[in-house]
Amino acid sequence: MHILFLNGPNLNLLGQRQPEIYGRTTLADIELKLREMAAKAGVSVDFRQSNHEGELVTWVQEARGNASVIVVNAAAYTHTSVALRDAIAAAGVPTIEIHLSNIHAREEFRHRSMIAAVCRGQIAGFGEQSYYLGFQAALQLTSP
Repeated sequence: MHILFLNGPNLNLLGQRQPEIYGRTTLADIELKLREMAAKAGVSVDFRQSNHEGELVTWVQEARGNASVIVVNAAAYTHTSVALRDAIAAAGVPTIEIHLSNIHAREEFRHRSMIAAVCRGQIAGFGEQSYYLGFQAALQLTSP
């Protein structure tokens, strides 16, 4: 089993940018913990971040036939990217949407997810735990 974690714009600043909302844990810290979890579970993970919408779309397209599950924190592209939505739908790879903050309890423009309808589920509002819950959900999606 192979899980692809995709991270959108500004997540490279995690731990520095608005820590009162997103926490002080860095994306590298989360990746390290996920790699430990994956090793214990006997699965592989690929962990990527980009500030460029097209790069995320390309990675989703390339996941077809290469990843068992995608776990995506699309960040701001959650609310704006029809291209990412269409790529997820076309790839045919089960996808889990995650967010550090509860997007439904924030500004009005964050309440709508362009990708939710093509994802298997959404995990939001648990800080870094959203990633670990996303990992657990990915394992469940591929269990017999």
